[in-house]
Amino acid sequence: MKVEEKVALCAIKHHPESHIQIDLDKCANCQIQPCLGACPAGLYTLEPETNRVIVDHTGCLECGTCLLVCPLGAIDWRLPEPGFGIRYRYG
Repeated sequence: MKVEEKVALCAIKHHPESHIQIDLDKCANCQIQPCLGACPAGLYTLEPETNRVIVDHTGCLECGTCLLVCPLGAIDWRLPEPGFGIRYRYG
């Protein structure tokens, strides 16, 4: 079974407020922006008008990869509130 197929088995209940915050001042100084390619869910993208990194928290797999790859510590990631987030199902 491919990773995409396994992720499709999961249920995600997202909170209206994001559990991921980006310090835009720090992020603006990043030259390599590894978050854009490292997130396995592909949540990080560049906003075309401003060329700033934005994140869509609703598909977060809660792996913490973004914390590990951000060289400037611009990402503040915490677990979603109880009752929200990903629920892994194996099958």
